[in-house]
Amino acid sequence: MKAIFGLGNPGKQYAETRHNVGFMVVELLARRWGLPGKHWSKFQAMGAEGNVAGEKVLLVQPLTFMNNSGQTVQAVSAFYKLERQDILVIYDDFSLPLGTIRMRLSGSAGGHNGVSSIIRLMGSNEFPRLRLGLGPATGFSDTADFVLARFEKKEEEEKGIMIERAADAAETWLKMGAEETMNRFNAKTEVKE
Repeated sequence: MKAIFGLGNPGKQYAETRHNVGFMVVELLARRWGLPGKHWSKFQAMGAEGNVAGEKVLLVQPLTFMNNSGQTVQAVSAFYKLERQDILVIYDDFSLPLGTIRMRLSGSAGGHNGVSSIIRLMGSNEFPRLRLGLGPATGFSDTADFVLARFEKKEEEEKGIMIERAADAAETWLKMGAEETMNRFNAKTEVKE
């Protein structure tokens, strides 16, 4: 069994904000796989489950608000006895350029409060994660204002492509593993002269 967690904030006021790209990817996967969502009160989450490529899969959106995402990730992982390598956490990262996706198997929270919560409650920073670039945060003095704002019209196309690619990356992780996902989807950094 594998679980894919898309991070975001619940409520209509946050639905299309930059901070909710994790939710958007999980919603796209649920549509692709024809998995109806339901409210999981015991996990404080919206979720869907089904069999994909011969594997039982959970799609999870924590409803704890971003800063407490670890509560849901820890509860689901404990209930289903999931190993850390069997979860994938998808979230926004304003330090990466818009449209970039990057898979990692471990690492710090990088200032992301949702990931900090997961690391704290899981007792480890070793779990697969897929970071979706939002940057640069130009025109905003506070990064919280930036991530809680909606995408600008000129960013919509790039956002849509990124969400599709992230869903493709999650499917690759599910079917072929983390190494293949990193090989196929991690962006190469261009050297600027």
